[in-house]
Amino acid sequence: MTLTELAELLGCKLVGDGDLEVEGVAGIEAATSKQITFLSNPRYSSLVATTGAGAIIVGKEIAGAVLAQLISTNPYLDFARALELFYQGPAVTAGIHATAVVAESARIGANASIGAYAVIGENVMVGANAVIYPHVTIYPGVTIGDHFVAHAQSVVREFCRIGDRVILQNGAHVGTDGYGFARRADGSHHKIPQAGIVVLEDDVEIQAGTCIDRAAVGETRIRRGAKIDNLVQVGHAVEIGEDNLICSQVGIAGSTTLGKNCILAGQVGVINHLTIGDGVIITAQTGVGHDIESGRKISGSPELDNGRWLRCTAVYNRLPELDRDVRRLKKKLDS
Repeated sequence: MTLTELAELLGCKLVGDGDLEVEGVAGIEAATSKQITFLSNPRYSSLVATTGAGAIIVGKEIAGAVLAQLISTNPYLDFARALELFYQGPAVTAGIHATAVVAESARIGANASIGAYAVIGENVMVGANAVIYPHVTIYPGVTIGDHFVAHAQSVVREFCRIGDRVILQNGAHVGTDGYGFARRADGSHHKIPQAGIVVLEDDVEIQAGTCIDRAAVGETRIRRGAKIDNLVQVGHAVEIGEDNLICSQVGIAGSTTLGKNCILAGQVGVINHLTIGDGVIITAQTGVGHDIESGRKISGSPELDNGRWLRCTAVYNRLPELDRDVRRLKKKLDS
C-alpha cells in the first residue's frame, strides 16, 4: 500500500513522499523504513530524529523531519486504524466443529464459527457472525447478540444476556456466583442463591482472567462500550457505566454504581454500595471508601483529591527531616 493510499483511507493530510510503499506498522523505536509509526505524546518527540520508520502519524507537522508525515487529529486512533489494515488474525471458518457439543434447543445465527470442544447449553441464542473458540462454555438460557467473540476457556453462566460486538478474552468468566453468605447463629455460613444475571451491553470487552459476578437478585450490568482489563473482580449487582476503562487488578465490591467515562487505574479497590459519578479518574492503588462526585480525580488510601494527595506525598517524603526540626523546636521551647 502506498502512503498516499493509506492517507486517503485514514483521512489524513500527507506531507512527504506519497509513493512510499508501506508494509506494516510498528512502534517508534522498532519501526523500519517500510513501516509507519506514530507520535501522540510530546514526551517522545526526540525519537522522531532517530526512528527508522519511513513515515509517522502526528498531530501537527514536524518542521525539518526527514520522514514522511500523516497529519491526524487523533494520531493514536489513526495508528490503531492503520494497524487494522495490516494485521491479519487467524482465519476463521463458519461452521460447528465435530467435537463441539451444541444442545438441540440452541439457536445459532448465520455464519457462526464454533470451535473444538466448545459447549453450548440448552436454549442458548447466539447471533450472526459469532466466533466461539475452542473450550468455551455457554451455560443454558444465555442470549448473545451478533458479532460475538469468545476466546478459549471463557465462560458465560446461565441466563446472562450479551449484546452485539462483545469480546471475551481468554478465561473471562461472566455470571459467576456473587459472594453472598448469611451467617448462622453458630458462626457457620449459609450460601445465598445467586438468582440474578449479568448483562453486557453492546461493544463491551472483558479481558483475560476477569470475573463478573451475577447478582443475588436483579442484575450486574456493564454498559455500552466499557472495557475491562485483565484480572478484574466485579462484584454482584455492580453497574459500570458507558465507556468506562477499568484497568488490571481492580476490585469493585457489590452494589456499587459507576457513571460513564470513568477511569479506574490498576489495583484500585472500591467498597460496596458506593456511587461514583461521571468522568471520575481514580489513580493506581487508590482505596475508595466514599461516594465520589462527577469530574473528580482522586488518589491514595483512603482516597483524597489528587492535588491534595500529591502535596501529602511530598510531605511524607520529608517526614524524617520535619520530625527532626519539630524535636529541635520543642527542645528550644522546653529549655
